[in-house]
Amino acid sequence: MFDENKADMKKRHLDSDGKGRRLPLHKGWLVTISAAFLVTATLLLLLLLTATPLVPGRSAATAVSLLGRGGSGSLSQVTTPTQLQAILHYATSRVVPQQSLAEISLCFNVLREAAPCNFLVFGLGHDSLMWAALNPRGTTVFLEEGESWIRSVITKAPSLHAFHVHYPTRLAEANELLATYRDERDCMPGHAGMGRESRCRLALPGLPEEVRDKQWDVIMIDAPRGYFAEAPGRMGAIFTAAVMARGRTGEGVTHVFLHDVNRRVERTYAKEFLCMKNKVEGVGRLWHFEIPPFSNVNATRFC
Repeated sequence: MFDENKADMKKRHLDSDGKGRRLPLHKGWLVTISAAFLVTATLLLLLLLTATPLVPGRSAATAVSLLGRGGSGSLSQVTTPTQLQAILHYATSRVVPQQSLAEISLCFNVLREAAPCNFLVFGLGHDSLMWAALNPRGTTVFLEEGESWIRSVITKAPSLHAFHVHYPTRLAEANELLATYRDERDCMPGHAGMGRESRCRLALPGLPEEVRDKQWDVIMIDAPRGYFAEAPGRMGAIFTAAVMARGRTGEGVTHVFLHDVNRRVERTYAKEFLCMKNKVEGVGRLWHFEIPPFSNVNATRFC
């Protein structure tokens, strides 16, 4: 028979020392709880500030009140299914996004102003529901190298839109690719293309037309893997983002975010293709670039 007293004594024994003092929880568990709470709070803040329609003279506090009363600004009317799923997911999961709150906030601030927009993310992971939710009613597309991983994620979050992408490069080739790419005309700024027709080794073959033909307002580069020699590395992703941004025909700039800039290849390729003159801010391991359109077909350098 279950003995509540014994169970309670056992719990106290595990949670306290011999003097009856409460012991602190494991640091990793605290970090997980805190990160999950902060992510959920960020999503809730977005729902209140951007999903709730505000009119002149109506404050954010009034909008919150409307949500609470279930009136014209009720939660079911102003949110998207992806947003609601994201809140439920992060509120009940110990798995949290890989980026820090400060890094997420950098992109969040741009999405808050741009949404609904076209948002391209290199990588499909634990943060994908969050990114899709932060672009309500916009187009958010994920590019992922692992086909089995795509199936696993989409099974749990079918609202996400992801494509499998093949990266022909290897991290061990990064130096050689950087030293020789100017020898190929298809790699040059004025002629760089995307897809199988390009002879540039940095181009991504088989990129879907839906991705190639759309003008992306925001691009996040947080994949593919780039931490061991045989990994694809992010050389092709950085090159492709630069080509997309420079080929923009609409108004405004393209916001490009690059994660893991603490690594040499990411920093070197960012300086070569995204250009430090376009870097507007950075925090932690994340850099933010604002890249304007560029139409000089005779250019021999990206920067």
